[in-house]
Amino acid sequence: MVFLTTQRLVLRNVAPEDADTMYDYRNNELCARYQRGQVRDREGIAALVERRRSDVLGLEQPALLAVALRDTGEMIGEIVVMPQDGAISLGYTFSYRHHRRGYAYEALSALLELLHNRFPEQEFICFTEAENLPSRALLRKLGYQDLGYAPKIQSQIFGKWLTPQSEAELRQATDPAR
Repeated sequence: MVFLTTQRLVLRNVAPEDADTMYDYRNNELCARYQRGQVRDREGIAALVERRRSDVLGLEQPALLAVALRDTGEMIGEIVVMPQDGAISLGYTFSYRHHRRGYAYEALSALLELLHNRFPEQEFICFTEAENLPSRALLRKLGYQDLGYAPKIQSQIFGKWLTPQSEAELRQATDPAR
């Protein structure tokens, strides 16, 4: 299923032919160094693709989306949409072969617009490693606010479309005195 199309990209369900691409970038140091808990072996990736190939965008469960070039269909990255307790969190990995071309911004900005239009009551939260400067810059460019570093989860927290109460709670989680 195609979820959306941009000028250069298609966001769609993952497919069995994506497994080799995912294996390549998930095992490349540039992509893997900031990822936690990603499956990296061939068999695990193939099983993941099989389990997630019919995901739908909704608030009931996470969805794994392939980001592919519109002209060729080549997968260049993935985005996971994780709804939970009134918030949507996004995780993303883009192939090192396609860094610094604006694809992540293009895909995520279009997806954020789609999700916010469908689920306007949801807050959006992203977590990234403090050392992952490109991801932090991308989130700021996407309109996320840097809420600080949360030592308990070892992540920098970013929020968008937050209620004042949620923002205060997240900022409290980043307070080093706690």
